[in-house]
Amino acid sequence: MKIVILDGYVENPGDLSWAGLEALGDLVVYDRTPFNDDDEILRRIADAEVVLTNKTPLTKNVLDKAPCLKFISMLATGYNVVDAAAARAKGIALANIPTYGTAAVAQFAIALLLEVCHHVGHHSKAVEEGRWATSKDWCFWDYPLIELADKTMGVIGLGRIGRATATAAAALGMKVIAYDSFQDEAGRKLAEYTELDDLFARSDVIALHCPLFPATEGIINKSNIAKMKDGVIIINNSRGQLVVEQDLADALNSGKVYAAGLGVVSAEPIKDDNPLLKAKNCIITPHISWAPKESRQRLMDIVIANVQSYLDKNPINVVN
Repeated sequence: MKIVILDGYVENPGDLSWAGLEALGDLVVYDRTPFNDDDEILRRIADAEVVLTNKTPLTKNVLDKAPCLKFISMLATGYNVVDAAAARAKGIALANIPTYGTAAVAQFAIALLLEVCHHVGHHSKAVEEGRWATSKDWCFWDYPLIELADKTMGVIGLGRIGRATATAAAALGMKVIAYDSFQDEAGRKLAEYTELDDLFARSDVIALHCPLFPATEGIINKSNIAKMKDGVIIINNSRGQLVVEQDLADALNSGKVYAAGLGVVSAEPIKDDNPLLKAKNCIITPHISWAPKESRQRLMDIVIANVQSYLDKNPINVVN
């Protein structure tokens, strides 16, 4: 059985091992595959029974011309790059990686928030540049320093990651409120459930942890920003498409939104003309909240389990 990985580098840049997959079949690993080149994608998977992909698209056109393909596993939780309906119609099972990065992503959301509150990187660089050594005072700061205790964190999406973020926010002394279409007692122990408009009106910090659905796409937009407190902080390391980027940039530049900490944007890698690149008080990192070695190892372990379960004729984590 041939197994092809189309874009393996970000999962394993050399600090992990593919040995578990090599034990299951004839493994071919490509670090990267051109996203928009169906012909090249087809050439690489033409005789593969199992294909693993992270962001390389598998369109209906590709699936229709891959006669050997029987099983696809994502190297990620999201699976929108695969035409799931076309795969199902052809009898190709599609599996994802559901729970590998909860702790890492929640930790990164808090890291973005703390960077907004203290600008640690900026002030460290200022010290390295000699500004403290030549300061007239024994300390200085270039941004307002923000204490989070007694402020309100509004979490949009109180799933596994949202709950981990809520737990961390509460440990910092924050009051936590949440909006989620699914509510349960476990969530109520962590946060006060509220309606979305109420969350916008009451939150000092808004953290996005909801999936990207038609109902959530562009949920941070001009109209909803107008409902928020002046000086709100927005944290998003979920999906870039949750934010209307020009609307957020305008709100940052006007001061309506004090700051944003973003781990994702709508088009990745980020485009040179993204309005957030020039927005005031906007921290952007290159989609790395999922990427600690520990979480990537969990991802690797689940991928191996996905493929093994297919071989055992009892596939797990199937989404189509």
